[in-house]
Amino acid sequence: MAVITNLPTDLLRTFVSVVELGGHSKAGALLGRSQPAISLQIRRLEELVRAPLLTQEGRSIQPTPAGESLLSFAREILRINDEAVRFFHRTDMSGVLRIGLPTDYAVSFLQNTLTAFLRQHPEVELEIHCDLSRELHQLLRTEELDIIIATMPVPRMPYLSRAWIEQPIWVAAKDYEPVAKRPVPLGAHLEGCDYRSRMIGALDSIERRWRIVYTGPGISGLQNAVLNGLCVTALTQATLLPGMRELTEEEGFPRLEPLRVGLFYKHPKLFPSGLQLVSDMVASLESVGSDLRIVPN
Repeated sequence: MAVITNLPTDLLRTFVSVVELGGHSKAGALLGRSQPAISLQIRRLEELVRAPLLTQEGRSIQPTPAGESLLSFAREILRINDEAVRFFHRTDMSGVLRIGLPTDYAVSFLQNTLTAFLRQHPEVELEIHCDLSRELHQLLRTEELDIIIATMPVPRMPYLSRAWIEQPIWVAAKDYEPVAKRPVPLGAHLEGCDYRSRMIGALDSIERRWRIVYTGPGISGLQNAVLNGLCVTALTQATLLPGMRELTEEEGFPRLEPLRVGLFYKHPKLFPSGLQLVSDMVASLESVGSDLRIVPN
């Protein structure tokens, strides 16, 4: 019979805290332990997984490849552990949660989750901030946001909980007819938007001319510009509205590169209400798994 190794949650919590807070002393201050005690817990965890987990790079501590792999498991184990504790204990669910959502597409399935969460926990206040994904990542790093949904320029990023693939599609008003000799009238979000760069890259790849005729920070303004026949743009199936149609490769609109999108948060910094919202978001993602391709962290 194989011997089963158990990974204690206190060791995993220490490991996640060291990585996400950026050092042993900060993790110790949060967890109420001395720096030597934190170091001892990390060594104990390394013994259990039989691999080095952290490495010193200059003045910063970074996870090793093995540490990166364990981090994904550790965050999920802690999330489920803390959800179980909240189920059996009376937990204060008050406070303010600052949520970051991208401007380049509407996360409709998560908007429903946010609404349901507020109904169940009216004592929690949500503040929603919409911005470009690169700005949301920065605001999470500086702890000006608690939870974000954002696109991912690389497969592995700090604070990642779940990742999935979104497929952008070309859309226009139903009566739009492309004219081959004219530049494509594009509607886009501001410079730095992932959808904007994908549209331009796709058209440039087939040497088709284009011009930006509409820019704006919000999804509704872009959708209205498309419905009014002002422009074509890239959306997802979730943001395709009645009165729009998908444009095809036969019409001169090459397939757009997919986007990797992630749910991010700093586990040691979240209050119980934030951890509950993360669990609700994860459940929402899993419930629409047939429409989104969930990818491993």
